[in-house]
Amino acid sequence: MFTKKYTKLVVFLVLMGLLVLYMGPLLGYLPRALGITRDFVMDGKYVRQDNGRTNVVILGLGGAKNEPSGLTDTILFASLDRNTNQAVMVSLPRDIWIPEMQAKINTAYHYGNEQDGLGIEWARRWVSQILGEPVHYMVVISFDGFVRLIDLLGGVDVGIDKAFTDNQYPLTGREADTCGGDPKTLCRYETISFNTGVQHMDGTLALKYARSRHAEGEEGSDFARARRQQEIILAVKDKILSTDFLLNPKRVSQVLQIIEDSVETDIPESHMGGFAKLALNARDSGVKSAVLKDGFLVNPPLSAKYGNQYVLIPRADTWQPAQEWIECLLSNKTCPLEDFTKTIKD
Repeated sequence: MFTKKYTKLVVFLVLMGLLVLYMGPLLGYLPRALGITRDFVMDGKYVRQDNGRTNVVILGLGGAKNEPSGLTDTILFASLDRNTNQAVMVSLPRDIWIPEMQAKINTAYHYGNEQDGLGIEWARRWVSQILGEPVHYMVVISFDGFVRLIDLLGGVDVGIDKAFTDNQYPLTGREADTCGGDPKTLCRYETISFNTGVQHMDGTLALKYARSRHAEGEEGSDFARARRQQEIILAVKDKILSTDFLLNPKRVSQVLQIIEDSVETDIPESHMGGFAKLALNARDSGVKSAVLKDGFLVNPPLSAKYGNQYVLIPRADTWQPAQEWIECLLSNKTCPLEDFTKTIKD
């Protein structure tokens, strides 16, 4: 007959065994997790900040991780306020012209890597110069990793406000197809359509929604594209911070592996816990989203000055109104765009 002491020991061992089986997928990340947990408990002591705000720039890379020649067609500035738990996201159009580079801002990562292996630093410099805000950390994620992440999360639900059709969405791998001599090279493209309402998207469809840029009207602009990218990012955030995900060690482990395979960043591991704390605190406070758009920008005529490309430059050749608008947004005030653009004299 078992003694009471022996029974307790058996129950304890069984429970420990079940815990190991449950947490098994995460054991390989245990040393790293302990460091992250330490910073989480210490309330993000090591996280860089200015005036209580931590600023991160997220770049979406068309190629694979660490691909030096990649263009970053998603450029997103995110700011987290540790005092109010308020978050602000601002998208920058990829066609902003950088005179010092004689190229668009979406090439900064490429040229920085090509010249001295500092693609992240080049991108950081120009975003900070445009917005007038420090950039504490950089994150570069490949679109391939983006697709895999959303699929692993079981897809995302996105509320679509404006329907659109894009007849020229590029087919991967068909970029050089001559289409049997077709001068319009139509075989390189497919038609995609999105209707209004909530739509469940897998990774591939979410990427198409985020990258589409040839729809007619406003939805064909880079400004609409930037807005859609923010919608997808917020949908992913909601999934990752959900209880269903956080209490599933196997899925957490798989996400960590995707991040390891697909993300380049300058965030030290010792700062990760602080980011987790900031993200969780901001989860219920909402996110203020905005796009640096045409009120601050102008499209000059094609000329050799801009490499005969479609580009965007600041109106009146100054970023000051845009920087004042950003400062207003970060102050958690109401910031009508026209209040900051009406005084610009072209």
